[in-house]
Amino acid sequence: MSVPLSASLRSTRRRPALLPPGVPDGTMMTGAEAVVRSLERLGVRDVFGIPGGSILPTYDALLSSTRIRHVLVRHEQGAGHAAEGYACTTGQVGVAMATSGPGATNLVTALLDAQLDSVPLLVITGQVSSHVLGTDAFQEADIVGMTLSVTKHSFLVTDPADIPAVLAHAHALATSGRPGPVLVDITKDAQQETAPFVWPTSNPPGDPERAAGRVRHSQVRRAAQEIAGAHRPVLYVGGGVVRGRAADELRELAEVVGAPVVTTLNARGAFPDSHPLALGMPGMHGTVPAVLGMQRADLLIAVGARFDERVTGVRSGFAPQARVVHLDVDPAEISKVRHADIPIVAHVRSALPQLAQAVRSIDPADRASLESWWGELNRLRRDFPLGYPPASDGRIPAQQVIQQLGHLTGPEAIYATGVGQHQMWAAQFLPFERPYAWLSSGGAGTMGYAIPAAMGAKVAAPGRVVWAIDGDGSFQMTNQELATCAIEGIPLKVAVINNSWLGMIRQWQTLFYGQRYSHSDLGPQRQAPIPDVVGLAEAYGCVGMRVEREAQIDAAIETALGIHDRPVVIDFVVSRDSMVWPMVPQGVSNDQIRYAHERSFGEE
Repeated sequence: MSVPLSASLRSTRRRPALLPPGVPDGTMMTGAEAVVRSLERLGVRDVFGIPGGSILPTYDALLSSTRIRHVLVRHEQGAGHAAEGYACTTGQVGVAMATSGPGATNLVTALLDAQLDSVPLLVITGQVSSHVLGTDAFQEADIVGMTLSVTKHSFLVTDPADIPAVLAHAHALATSGRPGPVLVDITKDAQQETAPFVWPTSNPPGDPERAAGRVRHSQVRRAAQEIAGAHRPVLYVGGGVVRGRAADELRELAEVVGAPVVTTLNARGAFPDSHPLALGMPGMHGTVPAVLGMQRADLLIAVGARFDERVTGVRSGFAPQARVVHLDVDPAEISKVRHADIPIVAHVRSALPQLAQAVRSIDPADRASLESWWGELNRLRRDFPLGYPPASDGRIPAQQVIQQLGHLTGPEAIYATGVGQHQMWAAQFLPFERPYAWLSSGGAGTMGYAIPAAMGAKVAAPGRVVWAIDGDGSFQMTNQELATCAIEGIPLKVAVINNSWLGMIRQWQTLFYGQRYSHSDLGPQRQAPIPDVVGLAEAYGCVGMRVEREAQIDAAIETALGIHDRPVVIDFVVSRDSMVWPMVPQGVSNDQIRYAHERSFGEE
């Protein structure tokens, strides 16, 4: 299946307003050269990828660019996650490149991840020559057909003249409205043949605020009246606030309303945890005040959130007394899961200031008092603080490692995680005081995300400290990118939370499967660790350290923070018995949140 260039795109071949230096209008060049010149025209400075036969003409042309840095990854999935980390850090489009067949299919996981977490990506893949399409040629794969469900759109280009317009449109589409990934598949002959380079003059939908349409003031006024009348409001903040770069606007609204703020996994850092209005993270492993605050609310002000089941628990029992104001750039999310009493389809950065002003214009005497509500929430804060018990097996509590890592590094760093227990502990115990400093796979839950995403973040922000916090399971999926980091001069820091198990699987098997540990032990009956994380790190050209006692934690972290010329990997050997608490077990209401092994909320 192919998606040809639309007639509307073809019609944009008019005189360009601006071309890259040294490329006059109508200059004849190969399609491969057009790819590189188009990326330069779009302001792309960094590309993550790995060459192969069908993309080789473009890689050859890439040698002539003095404006684009290419980072040679060791696996295409790493290229995709690195582009995600780059995009999340900068707010710009991340770019990845691969060849046809397995090169392209190795990117599918990253595309899914970016689609579910609304990350703007431009992914360029080579394709076999057009005259052999459909013949099962060597390394032929219908990547356009495969990825239509995990991208905003996928294009197949067979004509070199179409390349500038398609890439311009794809780049704009990635950021317009709800951000996401776009794939452009270019046949090898289209890369090799020549055509005039003509940049489109029409403005594609590249402004996310304008693409979302105008804010409906009548809906904003209705929402403000709902807020003014609510006795138990909660601001339910999702990743859309982060993707929309609207943290300042969110804070303004929160302080005008005076309501508690909960930030989902993808929104950590959008609102500072030290702020008196912050209740922390809601959901399956959220704080008790955040989870029960939402349950008892009479109004949910959902901003850039999608009512994911990991937040709501059993949906029929979620926040049963709450009306809903739902603000989102994507109309498909409105009332998809929970009916929105007041829907507002708009970009968060445009709508939040208007909503704040509408609330501010209401006489304080006409607004409900929140004093009783805050009294209830503050009692929950006092009675159910985040914490962790000593490890039962004498090893280091994993939570302590992450807490100290955050304490010694500080909130100015960028933190990326894999998926598992360590991800939840990081979301609970790191210092979240600034936005755009937290990278984690939310919707897809992709193990192996941490190291390549951190690599992309470090390329984007070389002056910032970047930590990849990984479990030993996740670490073994993409640790080959440490070689990329060592060779390319990307000195990130890696904390491996190593309990020799698939920790979250073990936790579920302990709680719900009668302690039957089916294939979750990563190092059964072995004295020597496999792999030797320190030896592996050193083999990849990194500094490796192992920490087995609490007294070693601070010194190892401080040593890592003092190394700036190469990547550092610390193997923290932690307790296998540590669990993530609080917890709302899957399939139950959030009212049944558990905050210890055998204790549910309300038990004494």
